[in-house]
Amino acid sequence: MAAGLKTIIALSFVLAIGFLLVILSSALFQSYLTLLVVATYCIAPLPNWICGRCANPDDFMESAGSAVVDFGRFCTGFLVVMGVALPASLAHCGLIQVPAMVMSIIGGLLIYGTIISFTMFFQEEQDF
Repeated sequence: MAAGLKTIIALSFVLAIGFLLVILSSALFQSYLTLLVVATYCIAPLPNWICGRCANPDDFMESAGSAVVDFGRFCTGFLVVMGVALPASLAHCGLIQVPAMVMSIIGGLLIYGTIISFTMFFQEEQDF
């Protein structure tokens, strides 16, 4: 019980730092386009979760269910790469400054890493 509480506190701290970096990257440089990274990283785990639920858990039909899971992983990977590429392309176009890009990418990766860590630590075990 205490390990679960310590994990929640640590993940909350890291998540708060990630949000702080993304919000500061927008507020300090007066360009609020970097807030799109938060939306991208919050939406990123959804395809993995949805496709994991849609896959058939039957032992005899493993090949049919793995295509759906692979598609979910592909969509999640696309969204994670988009979360890194979006600030980079905005900085390349001159819409945001390079320090804002760096803060946004680091903050976004902290947010996404926290979401993935939370799902890994608190995933329910399936009973057969």
